[in-house]
Formats: sequence, structure tokens, C-alpha cells
Amino acid sequence: MQPFRHSLTQVLNSLNKWLLPAAALCAFFGYVRPWIAHKAAGLAVLGLDLGELVKFLHPVQQGEIRLWREGFYLPLVAMSVSLSLNAFCRDSSASRRREASPDGTVAEEGGPRYGWPVRIALLLLAIVTALNLLPPAWTPRLLLTPEFRLQTIAMVLCLALVALSPVAGLFQSPRTLVESLGGTADGNGRRGCLWRAAWSVALVRGLLLVVSAGAAIYFPIAQFREVLPTLAELYGQTPEIGWGPALMVAGLAGLLWHGLSEISSLFRE
Repeated sequence: MQPFRHSLTQVLNSLNKWLLPAAALCAFFGYVRPWIAHKAAGLAVLGLDLGELVKFLHPVQQGEIRLWREGFYLPLVAMSVSLSLNAFCRDSSASRRREASPDGTVAEEGGPRYGWPVRIALLLLAIVTALNLLPPAWTPRLLLTPEFRLQTIAMVLCLALVALSPVAGLFQSPRTLVESLGGTADGNGRRGCLWRAAWSVALVRGLLLVVSAGAAIYFPIAQFREVLPTLAELYGQTPEIGWGPALMVAGLAGLLWHGLSEISSLFRE
């Protein structure tokens, strides 16, 4: 039974490891694919376009439909944050393999989760998603206007998190954070103030991943459904929904599951 459990754990850990990049790519391609499909390219609407498009809808301008316009950009924020926080993570300490060495001692394995090529690819995607928060035909002065100020702040914070991603990787678990500060998790360390503070920081990190992914699923989809009747009037018929929303939701659901698994590993430590 033990070998079976060990093999199952290895398989699940491997799947969870590659869930992040696969889910992020799926979400990104879903976001930039048509949400409203049309034979004429100019009438196809991408998820990326919705944040700008809704400003010109008459019911939105008149206040008949109340929307949080920036909510359409939450998928970009969720993707960038998830990639930055996880690029430099190590294998979960809760799932480290304990193996006996020839001299009888027990060694723990917990190396980097991703190699440098994958890390670079994840961070490049995080940068691309963050930069897509820029409005069309932007200028530095335009970014500081009230209309785009929140987008600008979100973009700057996402890019800052990319720059700090090596440090952010330490917040993955209390063990990695405590050991980076020169402490130890053995013995009474787990009951000490340092361990509790590190555990709380790791929990906040996990909650950030979960909340950002959950909000990125809810707001764009809910608001897209709200404006669909207005878009149907403009098209003169019920518009054909593309594959974009389904792909994006599937990818973000993967990021949500990944965040939940990170929180779950905290409670297993």
C-alpha cells in the first residue's frame, strides 16, 4: 500500500507542477481569442476588447447597466500574479520525499519546482499579461487620468511583483521563509512566533492566488452576460459566442485549483 501511495503522490505532484503553466496559457489564449465570433474580423470581439468596448454602449453611458469596467481586466492581473508568485517556488515541503541515504540518515528533497528556461518563460508571460493592461493609444499623461489610473496601478504592481518574484518564492511555505531568515522548523520552532508569522504570510499568499483567480472568473463572465442583450441589438441578432470565455474560465479554474492546493499543503505541514 505504501509504494502505491508514494507513486500516486508523485503523479499528483507532477500534475500540480505543470498545472500552473498549462492553466495560465489556456487562460491567456482564451482571453485574447474572440468572445463574440463573427466572419468579419472587425466585428469579432476579443476578451481584451471588452474593457474598452463597454464604455461606448449607450445603456452603460446612461447608467442603465452598472459595470465595473476594470473587472474585465482581472484575468490579466490574476495570471500575472500567479505566475510571478510561483516562478521561483520550490517543491512543496509537505510533499518532499524522504529517502534513506547509504549511511542510514534521512534526507529531504525539495529543489526548485521549475528550471531556468521554464522560469524565464513564466516571467515573460507575466510581463506580457501585465503590459496588456495598457489602454490603446496610451500616453504617460493618459495613464494618470482617473479613467485609467486603476489599470496603471495594477500594471505597475504586477510588474513590480515580476521583479520581486525570487523573493516572493520564499513566501510559498513557512519552512522556506523561516529557513531563509536563518531559523529552523525542527523541534519547537513550529510552535514559535516566527513559524506562526511565516505561516500567516504563506496563507495570505495562497489566499491572494485563490481570490484573484476567483474574481477573474466571476466579474468578466457576469458582466459579459449583462451586456450581451445590448450587443445583440447592435448586431441585429444574438451574437455567436466564441471559444474565448470557455478557454479562459478553464485556465483560471486551473489557477484557482493550484492556489487551493497551495493552501491545502500549508495545513498538511
